[in-house]
Amino acid sequence: KHPDLAANMWTNPGEDPWADPNDPTSGNGIDDDNNGFIDDWRGWDFVNRDNDPFDDNVHGTHVAGTIGAAGNNGIGVTGVNWTVEIMPLKFLSSSGSGSLSDAIEAITYAARFGAHVMNNSWGGGGRSQALEDAIKFANQQGSLFVAAAGNNGTDNDATPNYPSNYEVENVLAVAAIDHDGNLAVFGSGGGGGICGGCLGEVLPVPGSNYGATTVDLAAPGKNILSTTPNNGYQSLSGTSMATPHVAGIAALTLAQFPALTNVQLKNRLMASVDVKSGLQGKMVTGGILNAFKAVSAPLAAAP
Repeated sequence: KHPDLAANMWTNPGEDPWADPNDPTSGNGIDDDNNGFIDDWRGWDFVNRDNDPFDDNVHGTHVAGTIGAAGNNGIGVTGVNWTVEIMPLKFLSSSGSGSLSDAIEAITYAARFGAHVMNNSWGGGGRSQALEDAIKFANQQGSLFVAAAGNNGTDNDATPNYPSNYEVENVLAVAAIDHDGNLAVFGSGGGGGICGGCLGEVLPVPGSNYGATTVDLAAPGKNILSTTPNNGYQSLSGTSMATPHVAGIAALTLAQFPALTNVQLKNRLMASVDVKSGLQGKMVTGGILNAFKAVSAPLAAAP
């Protein structure tokens, strides 16, 4: 367990950890909740088909830290939502690649357990009806599907990026900005690794994707310091790093306004941006998500 994340990890209430509640691989060998996954009391590894979703890549732990690393604990970093519950579901291998079928299983699993917000820092492949159906199922279950816009530096209106381009009402597509509030460029260097976390992406990548009608808003995504496996910390760049800022703020906003539906939550986030001239015409809102606006004052409808 990473000391900055341990307190915020989700536990399946229907499973009995039995032997050691601090060891995700422990259990009683029984599918207590009859969901088809034995001893999945701390999530599931869809790659290796076991109950230990330990991140052997870096990507997942880094994303999780941005969402919910503990604050005021005297170590490391602080996530955007200190008291969030993070459900660890792994479908990317140690190389950062994964299969569409495993992605679909993970989305379906999270939706069935009522995950309010899903962080999807991955992408790749063409349009898939099966994946779209899984996202629609998540929508029916009330989940907000926050998705990375992609790292090819291209226009998603012209060249779709999936899953962020699926036209399902619960999908919120996220671009990355740099520390100056400009659309992030990654391939020019400047420190930090470039993180793929996707199906078949070739690295290094040039910059954040954009799209006047297919990308919704932006968040910080360049040289983001966060948690890594084995109690480490590292700076990484990519829309994978921007997306968890939005997912964490979404969960924080929902805690403040628990009556919001997933679509109402999406609309509130889109109405909570700081509009930037350099981003107008590059995404639907033309702005960067502002957490304070999202959790505080009444807002007008999103464009």
